[in-house]
Amino acid sequence: MRTTQYNDRVRFDQLIRKAKVVDGCGNPWFYGDVAIAGEKIAAITPAGQLSTREAREVLEAEGRVLAPGFIDILSHSIQPLMRDGRCLSKITQGVTTEIMGEAWTPAPQGGHIAPRKLAPYVPEAWNERMKTWERLGDWLEAMLEHGVSPNVGSFLGGGTLREYACGMRMGKAGRDELEAMRRVVREAMEDGAFGVSYALIYPPDDYADTEEIVEVCKVVAEHGGLYITHLRSESDRLLEAVEEALEIGRRAKLPVQIYHLKASREDNWPKMAQVIARINQARKAGQDVSADVYPYTASGTGLTAMLPNWVAEGGGLYEKLREPGVRARIRAELEGPNPNVDTRSRAEHVMPVGFQRPENQVYVGKRLSEIAAMRGQDWLEAVFDLLASEGQRISTIYFSMSEDNLRLELSQPWTMVSTDAGGFDPEWASAYGPVHPRAYGSYPRVLGRYVREEGVLSLEEAVRKMSSLPANRLSLFDRGRIAPGCKADLVLFDPDIISDRATFEDPHQLSVGVQEVWVNGVRVLEGGQHTGATPGQVVRGPGWRSAAN
Repeated sequence: MRTTQYNDRVRFDQLIRKAKVVDGCGNPWFYGDVAIAGEKIAAITPAGQLSTREAREVLEAEGRVLAPGFIDILSHSIQPLMRDGRCLSKITQGVTTEIMGEAWTPAPQGGHIAPRKLAPYVPEAWNERMKTWERLGDWLEAMLEHGVSPNVGSFLGGGTLREYACGMRMGKAGRDELEAMRRVVREAMEDGAFGVSYALIYPPDDYADTEEIVEVCKVVAEHGGLYITHLRSESDRLLEAVEEALEIGRRAKLPVQIYHLKASREDNWPKMAQVIARINQARKAGQDVSADVYPYTASGTGLTAMLPNWVAEGGGLYEKLREPGVRARIRAELEGPNPNVDTRSRAEHVMPVGFQRPENQVYVGKRLSEIAAMRGQDWLEAVFDLLASEGQRISTIYFSMSEDNLRLELSQPWTMVSTDAGGFDPEWASAYGPVHPRAYGSYPRVLGRYVREEGVLSLEEAVRKMSSLPANRLSLFDRGRIAPGCKADLVLFDPDIISDRATFEDPHQLSVGVQEVWVNGVRVLEGGQHTGATPGQVVRGPGWRSAAN
């Protein structure tokens, strides 16, 4: 129930009464009143202790859960936000802060970065505007000017950094190229980047060796930042990839965050227990390392991930796939006794969904094995032909992970929840094809399935993994918790009904159960409906704060 008051005793803009308060720090829930004044939480008392006469607006929570807004440390909303600043599929999950930048950022432009066009759903004007972004901060400020519902922040994309200095060339960076990287990183950190982010199974990120990443990360460390990484392998060389990440953190003297912790393909599932033991060992020895997890046993990336990374060197990947000699070399690597690519997977576990050409729509949502049979080809020839036909990466779902491992990952005290996805509105996004359901369902899925139904996590621990844990990791100490003086990023949800509805077959479905969301004290979701408000702010790392002072 919502009421509006007008009188001389008003101290607060909004009052949320008799909520089941989960403060985000792991403390047991309690019934309380929470008052908002401007952008901040102004007061917290036991339930019923704040007078309704003291607030302009009063919302009776009636025992529903009030939690800090969720912070998605692995968001891909860069392009969706250019189309639609409301970020509907995230706001309806309770996400109030989007942290972007895995591998790629649309800024800085310049250096050896080749021109690229944004996604088809992004208005054309953004393609021209992007060309003017010489620093990371130019893009962040453009988002604020555009108007966004969630707060936005970013890491500097390691792939963007590498391409800026070296183009799509493989091999070691030269002295001048490395100095260009240091300069770009320094500027990005001063603009508010939280650190540098590499996705080391993709080109050109994969072209950077350990030494290069260490040198880049030394600059990040000078600004209090973080090394965050998609490991160089999540399958055959998973253990070695974890060791590389730890080595980079030790040598550059900065914290390490591992993106979407997983072990891909059944023969690698037993390695997850070893990975967790190694991270626990590192933490016990004093190394600051943590990870995030999305609550699905299928990953989502491009069909191009099945190819060796040398194919992308110098550009022209899709043209190269038309050359018989290139195809023969790829086949030899993928089918030989010691394949030199660790993202291979059995064709029946691969589901391409992101087709754009009309003649390929018949394949949407079918397994690669089915597509190959329909085309009368083996699976690898089908991959070659489809990529050459589409001329784009073809968004693809890979069913390759273990439910037991997922539960184990979620239960670690140092893992946080993420989506690895963008924020969409079914009304326009469904026209551009399927997406991974994590874009719509990650946080409600954790709260519904792994808290309420299976008891893998307590309510308080799950909320901590969604709020204060990522906030602390990002040095955002005024967010991610319900405490006086913190920013009023809040989510009110019904714990008995919150759940995800999106599926792999029908992904464009909003979650249910999140009823009210505030960002910086402004209601962006009311009664489950978006208000259209865009109060999101740019959140920045400690390098920006140091530069400002």
